Amino acid sequence: MFVRGRRGRVPAALAFALVTLAAATLFSPPLSAQEPYVIDKPGSGAPIVTEPEIPAGSVPCLNCHQKLGITGSAIRDWKASKHSAAGIGCAECHYPVSAAPREIQAAGSVCPDPKVRRGVSPANCAECHADQAAQFERGKHSKAWLAMSAMPETYNQPHAIAETKGCGGCHRIGLDSGKCDACHTRHLFSAAEARRPEACRTCHMGFDHPQWEMYDTSKHGSIYATEGDQWNFDRPVEQWFDQPNEAEWGRPRAPVCVTCHMSDGSHEVRTACGFLALRLPEPDPEWMQYRAKILQGLGVLDEKGNPTPRLGMVVGGDLARLQAEDWGSERKKMLGVCSKCHAPSFGAAQMADADSIIKAADALMAEAITVVEGLYADKILKRPAFAPLAVDLLRFYEVENPIEQKLYTMFLEHRQRTFQGAFHMNPDYQHWYGWAEMKRDLIEIRAEAKELRERAGK
Repeated sequence: MFVRGRRGRVPAALAFALVTLAAATLFSPPLSAQEPYVIDKPGSGAPIVTEPEIPAGSVPCLNCHQKLGITGSAIRDWKASKHSAAGIGCAECHYPVSAAPREIQAAGSVCPDPKVRRGVSPANCAECHADQAAQFERGKHSKAWLAMSAMPETYNQPHAIAETKGCGGCHRIGLDSGKCDACHTRHLFSAAEARRPEACRTCHMGFDHPQWEMYDTSKHGSIYATEGDQWNFDRPVEQWFDQPNEAEWGRPRAPVCVTCHMSDGSHEVRTACGFLALRLPEPDPEWMQYRAKILQGLGVLDEKGNPTPRLGMVVGGDLARLQAEDWGSERKKMLGVCSKCHAPSFGAAQMADADSIIKAADALMAEAITVVEGLYADKILKRPAFAPLAVDLLRFYEVENPIEQKLYTMFLEHRQRTFQGAFHMNPDYQHWYGWAEMKRDLIEIRAEAKELRERAGK
């Protein structure tokens, strides 16, 4: 499955450039006459700087952009960046290296320099940041575009939703082998900025993954809200626990996103349970029955419990943990993070409680799937011709009957909040926005199924 229409943007960009050129003044002051750009908030990710010495190869680029009156913020932010201070200019990023993806290599350019590409690949970043690029490639973020594109109904969505303004706006972090600027925003590319939890909230919020809201209103988030402006985010994550006296350098005294998910400074962002908290094999036989029913609803297992071709999509998108060792190693790593501040027994107890919540949620989910499957089996609901089994939770909202919509919402909104709220230490999200809503979903699904059966005389 693929997303259509990804690359036809050159005419619009060219038209914009021509209109801008006609409107721009040809008598802008030369680059050397620009005022220094100064930022005076240490720890914000933008260092205090004066006008940098512009690399010779970048002077024509900056003068041209200045004359056209375009990308002023890009020039401003680049001047304040460590790249600028180190003599890294425009060409190092916007001239694709040979390892850049074909989509970037073959993209059109509206720049007078035909070698310039607007899109920048991590392959360029890897010229200096090889370790970080390799770590990112092994992590979950690098698979974000694949996970979105593989969903059965992605290709049916309006172009702007799938590409830029909706799903693609966040999932683009995995496009063209990755987008470093999803976290290190252009053209400042600040590590300190990316370490702050606000850097994650654009994507990790809302319907199916409100991690920001959970964190922000948790006790951890409350400490950050009251003290975070005193913490030093310029220091690398892996050094945060080197010194016991946080007052010496402004060490965070509560976790932020990177504390748990990038604890050693690695860009290989992963979680023990995976996005959907579906791990295999499940050692608890009762729980495994619930889990198998959910995986059938996702079309990953057939009616006999055998893997379907969709398993490759789940593996490729890193949507579940399919090896006990994989899950166990990530859980051990997370417990090590908790133990930086808490007793090991406390962290283990919290994890065990969260696991019990997932099992309880899976029991509700399995029953709901069984009820709706029965409506297909008895021909009360029309069975989708393209669905792998009766229920296809991966179709999301592209369904025909309200009971199917209820099932999808129960799975992707309320089940997600039930277990994510538990792991993000937010009791209200776990209970009232998650568990209580799942209970209501199941009651309504039972009632709607009964009504549909009575109406059909079955």
